[in-house]
Amino acid sequence: MYARHNRVWRARLVASVVALVTALGACSSPGRTSHRTPAATPSEAVVVASFNFPESELLAEIYAQALEHAGVPVRREFDLGPRELVQPALRQGLVDVVPEYLGTALSSIAPHARVDWTDPRAVLAALRDALAPWRMVALQPSAASDQNGFAVTRATAARLKIDTLSQLAAVRPPLILGGPTECPTRPYCLAGLRRVYGLKVKQFLAFDDEAQRAAALTEGVIDVSVTFTTDGQLATGGLVLLGDDRGLQPTEQIVPVVSSRVLKKYGYGLQDALNRVAAALDTRTLRFLNWRVGVAGKDIPTEARGWLERHGLLADR
Repeated sequence: MYARHNRVWRARLVASVVALVTALGACSSPGRTSHRTPAATPSEAVVVASFNFPESELLAEIYAQALEHAGVPVRREFDLGPRELVQPALRQGLVDVVPEYLGTALSSIAPHARVDWTDPRAVLAALRDALAPWRMVALQPSAASDQNGFAVTRATAARLKIDTLSQLAAVRPPLILGGPTECPTRPYCLAGLRRVYGLKVKQFLAFDDEAQRAAALTEGVIDVSVTFTTDGQLATGGLVLLGDDRGLQPTEQIVPVVSSRVLKKYGYGLQDALNRVAAALDTRTLRFLNWRVGVAGKDIPTEARGWLERHGLLADR
């Protein structure tokens, strides 16, 4: 049985992050860092957080269970919000562990980093440098990679004779794109499609829920859906993931980002637990888990535990 969230603490967490975001937005210098003392958590538990989409919650649950098995006390704060909320929470020390994505994490912290964005080692090294002032560390990435993707129904792909983003950009008249609210301004979403592919859209419709986007696509409300390369819907065969033939997307291996404070406190046990998860996780498996959760409707904690058990990560050592 998993403990319920501490609602009071969660409200304070969100309020603190919102206040921080507001304060940062009012700063005259975008490069200036806050010198406020990070808020303390109400216990010594490691706060494992997730972004506001199911895969992030699934990964965070896998991390949480692996840490608990290693004897590390955990507090879950899942579905916390988009990057604009989660990263300030990391920076303020309000959360301790988050499953991240190499390229997107780096581009959000250091968008002008001079690095080969397709090279995982180079991006990891740059991310570690960027995180150091926040007293955060990126641990060992997994082989699992989840890049932003764009999908159409198989019927649409056949009718328009498209299977790449370049071909999509040439379609006239332009189509309707559905995606998360933040998509129009994100460099690897609509903003990037415009810059790299010259894509024009007839309309953008915001759907923050992946299931809603999938339904909107299959029902013809939208023509193209923002998805992810590990989306469980891709396992059903009804969708076509359009090829990123001009290399818009950076490397996006999944990597745990952890506060230096909890690394120091819990040491080898914490780091080893997360490294063992990284060593066992791959893209194909993650797509299957996403299918189990997002399409088959299975329970996230149960699926996380099942995966950990199948890989011997909950066995006594």
